[in-house]
Amino acid sequence: MNTILTLKNLTKKFGVLTAVDNLTFTIEKGHVYGILGPNGSGKSTTLGMVLNVVNKTSGDFYWFDGKDSTHNALKKVGAIIEHPNFYPYMTAKQNLDLVCKIKNVTNAKVEEKLEIVGLLDRKDHKFKTFSLGMKQRLAIASALLNDPEILILDEPTNGLDPQGIHQIREIIRKIAATGTTILLASHLLDEVEKVCSHVIIIRKGVMLYAGSVDDMNASFGYVELKAKNEEFLMEILKNHDWFEKIKIDEETGLTKANLTKPIEAEELNKMLFEKGIILSHLVKRKESLEQQFLELTKQNA
Repeated sequence: MNTILTLKNLTKKFGVLTAVDNLTFTIEKGHVYGILGPNGSGKSTTLGMVLNVVNKTSGDFYWFDGKDSTHNALKKVGAIIEHPNFYPYMTAKQNLDLVCKIKNVTNAKVEEKLEIVGLLDRKDHKFKTFSLGMKQRLAIASALLNDPEILILDEPTNGLDPQGIHQIREIIRKIAATGTTILLASHLLDEVEKVCSHVIIIRKGVMLYAGSVDDMNASFGYVELKAKNEEFLMEILKNHDWFEKIKIDEETGLTKANLTKPIEAEELNKMLFEKGIILSHLVKRKESLEQQFLELTKQNA
């Protein structure tokens, strides 16, 4: 069983507002997926539908091979889609023991899950004494109690300080290393780039990209150039198959050109020199996920 979740033209409308518009993608076993998009793009609504807490308007989704009911399939899913909600005067262990009773699973692994999230030494401390980061980590431990095949997290680092963000990222990596599939929604590019192997980019409920982070970053980068005769430089670049999307950056005044193949800076400088161009500036750069995300959302604005 390699497919964990399948969405087919999944749509959600709230009156005249289309929050999620014909989403189609697949979540495969053993990867860390990020649903990336600005606030209000439909990430949480999408998660709500597949977790049966938001009714779909049209389209379909199914878990695993689709043979089981959604209710039964969700027994193999761990999810946090709201702020951690535990009893403040109960300890961490007592709260997780209670979650086990509600989920009808054994409490034999409570301490194991507390250790995964770095809270074993705080197991007998009351929830009300926990920081926001610790509360979030306890919520992750509670979502792991049924040994889920997939862990779903909605904005897991929201409101956390840099140390808390780092701790959550390390926990996600540790869980992923055990083979558990992870699906997290985030508006933070940095978060997705650092922990996810795959990304689904949505804007205003519409999917703009679905695939691996590596594939999205597989461009050959771009060069920033400066020469005395800018018009001659532009002419050469436009008539050479090494370059595409050639433009002058308004802020820096530099000529920017995307590369269509892997080229070393020395080779590029030599080619332009032989054609009569003497460069006063040459920098080769790799486009970040952030730049590609901004370009993608701009094109689909």
